[in-house]
Amino acid sequence: MSISKNQLKLITSLSQKKYRQQHNLFIAEGIKVVNELLNAAFEAETLFCTDDFETRISEDKITRISKIELKKISTLKSPNQVLGLFQIPEQKTVKNSGLIVALDTINDPGNLGTIIRLCDWFGVAQLICSKDTVDCYNQKVVQASMGSLTRISIHYTDLENYLNETNLPTFIADMDGENVYQTNLPKEGILIMGNEANGVSEEIINLATHQISIPRFGDVQETESLNVATATAILLSEFSRFKV
Repeated sequence: MSISKNQLKLITSLSQKKYRQQHNLFIAEGIKVVNELLNAAFEAETLFCTDDFETRISEDKITRISKIELKKISTLKSPNQVLGLFQIPEQKTVKNSGLIVALDTINDPGNLGTIIRLCDWFGVAQLICSKDTVDCYNQKVVQASMGSLTRISIHYTDLENYLNETNLPTFIADMDGENVYQTNLPKEGILIMGNEANGVSEEIINLATHQISIPRFGDVQETESLNVATATAILLSEFSRFKV
């Protein structure tokens, strides 16, 4: 069986957010990511896979293709047995409890994918994204999250309105904030991380109840800032110490 023209057109269109929303579908590639989605009960629309990929889903949802065909539809340098089209699940209601990460206009898919993995690693169940943050079903985000997308509840909302309505303490990373290593951090709260180039917007800064910083220890103090995903990892590590 080969890929039809309509299937090829659909796969190509899903690289754009408007068509993902129109069809309510997103793309996932590779054995690990596809199996994570299947095991988490994400609904598979179609799997395009080579003969060596084994799965228990219904055969009517499987299109067996050659390795050459898989390479044509893949965005990976080394395609790995399967490319799947999955239905986008309904967005769940936000629960204002525990530690929550909020993202203010994160643009880079790799950063968002890494932050999703970090939330999974540090036990953060909810990720709040501003409406202009990159789509979590962008194919690069899906791949970078390495399956953690299935375990994190991700919400897109008006971040300013959300923060205005919450009673949880809110923290932003700021160079002039309190040294995070000398701060008593709560078990519940919202950690807000900002845009790669501009940081947290002024409107969001004004709503934050706390400002924390990651001090520099290098002898040559010339590095302007940390990558947002790196900074998120350090801060989540510190928040997690107070959960124990």
